[in-house]
Amino acid sequence: MTTFRTLASGSSGNAALLSCGEIHLLIDMGISCRRICRSLGELGLTPESLSGILITHEHGDHISGLATYIKKYRTPIFCAPAVSRQLAYRLAGVEPLLRPVEMGQAASFGPVEVEILPTSHDCRESAAWHFTTPEGRVGYLTDTGVILEEAGERLLGAELLVLESNHDVEMLRSGPYPYSLKQRILGDWGHLSNAAAAQYAVKSAQAGTRTILLAHLSDENNTPRRALETVEAALAEAGVAVCLAAAPKDVMSEMYRLEGMKCVG
Repeated sequence: MTTFRTLASGSSGNAALLSCGEIHLLIDMGISCRRICRSLGELGLTPESLSGILITHEHGDHISGLATYIKKYRTPIFCAPAVSRQLAYRLAGVEPLLRPVEMGQAASFGPVEVEILPTSHDCRESAAWHFTTPEGRVGYLTDTGVILEEAGERLLGAELLVLESNHDVEMLRSGPYPYSLKQRILGDWGHLSNAAAAQYAVKSAQAGTRTILLAHLSDENNTPRRALETVEAALAEAGVAVCLAAAPKDVMSEMYRLEGMKCVG
């Protein structure tokens, strides 16, 4: 059985867990080591249960827990080569754990194949992840100003799509952020807006996606209600229906089971 849930999602920290039988893959560690261990414990797991940690990129809200974690645990860390170099520079003792994967290449964990794909963010080799499991496919796409063709085409139609819906454009433009930060977020190397997420959500639903989990929502420039309403409206206009939810910021999401693609609580 393949399951997925987010452990945290948002500007202050991101982490998620995909499990398939005895294979457990953590995506990002942007919350404290203590929170990671507590969340795993609530699921009946330990850090030793993890088959690997997959890092999308080196920004703090995706790696902040790693420095403490690697002092205690020796879980292999998979990421793009440029991200691997950044981690080696920043984190003493991490190099033996690093497993660089070239863009477009895949790593296998038992029955799960994991492919790394490029995103468009303001760092070197930021990544999306594509999972192929016996029960179906999962796409994990956050931290991208635009959806690049390679990732967009590969993730299209995944049974479960975790999709960034970072900001509402008007909230961002009228909000308190300095102009330079607003331009960064709005640019091609920034973050995906609700409207842009809605466009891709429609394409993916038309290609067969059954569940979409909106992720990495901004605290200042978005709300779960606004993100959901924007995407729901686009899906309704296109005449397609999916199970749609927004990943919570500070607590675990519901568990999503790929077999039959159900939210099972």
